[in-house]
Amino acid sequence: MKFGIDVLLGDRELHKAIGTRRVGLLAHPASVLPDLRHSLDALAALPGLRLTAAFGPQHGLRGDKQDNMIESADYVDPALGIPVFSLYGEVRKPTAVMLDSCDLLLVDLQDLGCRIYTFITTLRYVLEAAAATGKAVWVLDRPNPVGRPVEGLSLRPGWESFVGAGALPMRHGLTMGELGAWFIRTLGLELEYRVVPMQGWQPDGSPGHGWPLVERSWVNPSPNAASLSMARAYAGTVMLEGTTWSEGRGTTRPLELFGAPDLDISALLARMRSLAPGWLAGCRLRPCWFEPTFHKHAGRLCAGLQIHVDDGAYDHAAFRPWRLQALAFKALRAEAPDYPLWRDFPYEYERGRLAIDVINGSPLLREWVDDPAATAADLDALAGADERAWLEARRPFLLY
Repeated sequence: MKFGIDVLLGDRELHKAIGTRRVGLLAHPASVLPDLRHSLDALAALPGLRLTAAFGPQHGLRGDKQDNMIESADYVDPALGIPVFSLYGEVRKPTAVMLDSCDLLLVDLQDLGCRIYTFITTLRYVLEAAAATGKAVWVLDRPNPVGRPVEGLSLRPGWESFVGAGALPMRHGLTMGELGAWFIRTLGLELEYRVVPMQGWQPDGSPGHGWPLVERSWVNPSPNAASLSMARAYAGTVMLEGTTWSEGRGTTRPLELFGAPDLDISALLARMRSLAPGWLAGCRLRPCWFEPTFHKHAGRLCAGLQIHVDDGAYDHAAFRPWRLQALAFKALRAEAPDYPLWRDFPYEYERGRLAIDVINGSPLLREWVDDPAATAADLDALAGADERAWLEARRPFLLY
């Protein structure tokens, strides 16, 4: 199959459509070709293309920052001599001065298919800034590596943030190109927008179910997005960032496992199975021990669970990572009602709101966890309504 960058590089008609316009590229470490050359280098070598600027999202253009709220600075690319503007530094939305460097902005970002992944918000900000300054935006499309499934509560009005760009569920099932079209429609933007589509993407094809296994190498789009397994689990495990539990940062399997030094994993797992056994489907859960080298519980032995989604037990349709992680929280409340689970700290520039609520786009998930009378059926009903509504709302934007 071909990604959008592959199509652009080989299509002379697209080269003609670009013409003599000055071109900027928004990219990150996973913006690579099949031979693993970076898209910036490939575009710089394309005859006739006027590459005049580059932009980097959270974690940087080439990849240099490990954790959230660690900003990158602007710099000049030492090989190409063009400015590289940070969209995760002094500003997160491109300024008019930044956009003065180009006429057409190419967006080549590998997403993880999860609302909270900040590249989605960066895309929204780019579209808004381009509409305000008369710039064109082309998205060089890439796969949603977790395919088309939809899951989770939709973000509620007033809860927009850098990890909540719009009224999307946690797993939205769209590509970046499709998301761009959705943003333009819902925000009422006017600009030249084009998707350079992929060729041969099969979002439901086994065994990748969204990611072209064997055909393409996995390159981390952010430092802790280390594998397809992480991408599959992320729509649930990202909620751990709003808790006192470790999400595995400081281990070799970040966001594929969770735990803490004071957990009784046998009791937790038994309670999860009793509360909602169906929410454990589609994966294997392995009790494990781990010691983070940094971040939460650094240097302390943690008891936890690893989510395995890379063997024959993986069922793409049955696996629901958001419900699975929510169930772990609910089981903890049943086992230890007073456990200090929710972490209160500034999260992605949001202060005065609990991180777990910012992550979920409302307090609804936390309130369900903390309500002793709330059942799995209650959360199913709440999220199910959002999921059905989103399946209909996204239909006009599907390109594949």
